[in-house]
Amino acid sequence: MNKEGHVLNGLLLAIGLSYVLEPAGDIATFRTIAATLVPVTLGALFPDVDTAFGTHRKTLHNLPVLAVFLAYPLYFGNLQYVWIGVLTHYVLDVVGSTRGIALFYPLSTREFGFPTGVTTSSKYANLVTVVITGAELIAIALLVHVAPGVLEAVIAGLPFDAGVNATNVVQ
Repeated sequence: MNKEGHVLNGLLLAIGLSYVLEPAGDIATFRTIAATLVPVTLGALFPDVDTAFGTHRKTLHNLPVLAVFLAYPLYFGNLQYVWIGVLTHYVLDVVGSTRGIALFYPLSTREFGFPTGVTTSSKYANLVTVVITGAELIAIALLVHVAPGVLEAVIAGLPFDAGVNATNVVQ
């Protein structure tokens, strides 16, 4: 996906995530939108910083980089929403584009992608972005509302004190 698609994904995801977390549509929902909009959108754009250095879709498009963003809210108690943007960036590049990303870089330069994607310049790129964002929001809603104990169980099983509860990780 192109930068426009990643911004669109970040904006739609932050708004949708806010309604998943605070479905009433009241002040709490709008506060959550305000709290998620910038971090998720910045996270959705971050991996493409590797266009300025390194190798695009390798240097910052891999699981070790995602692990750093996942660890931040667990260890430092901040950047709670940024990892969601980074993860959804990866999903868009793997599922939505024809090229894919090097998930295991620097150990391997092999790029992984689905054959269903479109080129970044395709007239269907934004439509693909919206469809994938909808699927991401369904997955998040299932995790939050159908299987709420899964994240708590994962955090409880960590070999160190995460210092936060699962609610703060999703936020």
